[in-house]
Amino acid sequence: MQVISVISTKGGVGKTTVAANLGGFIADAGLRVLLLDLDMQPTLSSYYELTRRAPCGIYELLACNERDIARLVSRTVIDRLDVILSNDEHRQLNTLLLHAPDGRLRLRHLLPVFQPHYDLVLLDTQGARSVLLEMAVLASEQAVSPVTPEILAAREMRRGTLQLIEDIAPYRHLGINPPHLHLLLNRVPAVSANAKLIQQTLRLIFRDQEGVHVLHTEIPAIEAFPRAATRGLPVHRVEHRRPTGRVAAAALDIVRGLASELCPQWQEQFALVSGKFEGRHSHVKRP
Repeated sequence: MQVISVISTKGGVGKTTVAANLGGFIADAGLRVLLLDLDMQPTLSSYYELTRRAPCGIYELLACNERDIARLVSRTVIDRLDVILSNDEHRQLNTLLLHAPDGRLRLRHLLPVFQPHYDLVLLDTQGARSVLLEMAVLASEQAVSPVTPEILAAREMRRGTLQLIEDIAPYRHLGINPPHLHLLLNRVPAVSANAKLIQQTLRLIFRDQEGVHVLHTEIPAIEAFPRAATRGLPVHRVEHRRPTGRVAAAALDIVRGLASELCPQWQEQFALVSGKFEGRHSHVKRP
């Protein structure tokens, strides 16, 4: 089971959009995907319509060590894509985990219960430095950090997200290595000299930095992503062909490229996804 967290200490960079669309695409490739919504503002929890809402969620998982999957996991209209909903309405988890002896390692200790049931776990996180964010990173094998091609966003990423990775480095003494950090350029304008300059600068800065990699895939600022979110569909189902006259690739090819970079072991399955699901939901019954 692969575990990937989508992280940033800055809000509004597109973490939920990345997690939802990556999860939807990989589920359509035939793999079993679980989304964990660790954000206090539970956008991911409402991104896809549910066919079954579990009585419990993230609060019971982390505060009560609930391990009954039937009580924790809600099912979405996307076949093979499940979610554990954010339900910490009173915002108690950060305080609880801060004072718990195993707070930052709790999720890492709980994840093995999901291993027989899922191929991939995707963690969506809040856009601020917190115990919950540190916990998510320590539970992950890989971390993806979306960054918009703006100088202030790039500075915040260096000051916040990279500092977070450095701060958890002492956990190596417990045999826990920080995850590989992948920087994902998001909402890249079609024509912008400043954006191109920042893209080049980021790649140069991190070219030789161990543990940090700027992904080859970039997500352009195309309207297919907000349109897909409005419809509650993965973007590759909404746009599987590049519109005539547009330079940016089709959403299907963009998400396929991202999935292939993060999960190269499943590239053959990804190549078979056509994206031709528009207008229908899959309701195949599962045990």
